[in-house]
Amino acid sequence: MFWDKRFETMDRQELRRHQLEHLNITLKEAAKSPRYGQLLKERGVSELKSLDEIQRLPFTGKQDLRDHFPYGFLSVPLDKVVRMHSSSGTTGNPTVVFHTKGDLDNWAGLVARNMYMSGLRPGDVFQNIMGYGLFTGGLGFHYGSEKLGAMTIPAGAGNSKRQLWFMRQFKTTAAHILPSYALKLSTYLAEEGLDPRKDLHLKYFYIGAEPHTEAMRQEIERIYGVKAFNSYGLSEMCGPGVAFECLEQNGMHLWEDHYLMEIIDPKTGELLPDGQEGELVLTSLRREAMPLLRYRTRDLTSILAGDCPCGRTHRRIARFKGRSDDMLIINGVNIFPMQIEATILAMPEVGNHYVIEVLKENFLDRIHLKIEVREAAFSGTLPALESLKERIAAALNTELGVHVKVHLVEPGTLPTAEGKAVRVFDKRNQQ
Repeated sequence: MFWDKRFETMDRQELRRHQLEHLNITLKEAAKSPRYGQLLKERGVSELKSLDEIQRLPFTGKQDLRDHFPYGFLSVPLDKVVRMHSSSGTTGNPTVVFHTKGDLDNWAGLVARNMYMSGLRPGDVFQNIMGYGLFTGGLGFHYGSEKLGAMTIPAGAGNSKRQLWFMRQFKTTAAHILPSYALKLSTYLAEEGLDPRKDLHLKYFYIGAEPHTEAMRQEIERIYGVKAFNSYGLSEMCGPGVAFECLEQNGMHLWEDHYLMEIIDPKTGELLPDGQEGELVLTSLRREAMPLLRYRTRDLTSILAGDCPCGRTHRRIARFKGRSDDMLIINGVNIFPMQIEATILAMPEVGNHYVIEVLKENFLDRIHLKIEVREAAFSGTLPALESLKERIAAALNTELGVHVKVHLVEPGTLPTAEGKAVRVFDKRNQQ
């Protein structure tokens, strides 16, 4: 039921015809919203003759959604809307996204497609260790799991000992979990006297919602003895379900029967060829309540070359480097926090938690990196710790091209969150 050969292995030419058909349907629906109705009329666009003509359409950004809050992008009457979700925001209006009943059914079907692709089947027990509410992650996987037919435990976030109790009692085989929380949860295993490979029945982890490196994914797989699959989504497109890894775990298939993707230069907006890294831009093709045209995700990735051995023809996107708006400029040098994580997690003495602080010192930008060190390393001699600190600083200097002040701290010292991990604190404007 959830392996749809027609769509997942569709010939590329047929897929492009499908995309153009649904893109023109989307244009007609989008024109019913106040904002797109105005924009499309100004540009004289009502129908496109080829996918290449999409560049005639304007980009849409998060600020546009805020500027036209709350109903400026709504394309259906309010009595057709059955759900609203909102992305987080600290200032001004939040971004809100609306769903019809059809939108929710399509969304659940996409998530079920992803979970089935990874191996989940009716008879599996799925534990959803994500927050519920305005955040789309928890509910998206919940409804996808139920649509697939797996027994679903809406455990929610936090309460680590309770999570392990559920896993043991109900023989949980799959879980949706933040990568940072998966590592935090692992610290309770020894305390509870559990060997996850012997005492639990886990087979699959679905990880996402926050940036993480391949090294972090491999560490999660090593600890729990699972396959950890990368998941990608964003509230503005529906939530989780936009792209997902197959069993090959080599890039995420972006479902092109539901989304039209472009990779652009984040500075100029120019279209980039496959294989070149840039910002992911998405146009929804199957949404009713709030279709979005050329939405700038700010996520940095590239389209992987070649066919996937799994047989699916939907193109794959590479692991995200980060977000264009997460980039730190340190004395003129562009740095992404993911570069720091990839470097330090390659060192066996380093633990799973770290915090990056950016300060102004003597009128220059300085990075201070606090890292938890594994118990065995921290209980060693002072010279050994100093040597480790120097090795970390040298590796970061080579990778980043800037000096980083490294601070080693004991395990459990740094604060952790039950939600998305907060790793970066830029304090330059606070000084």
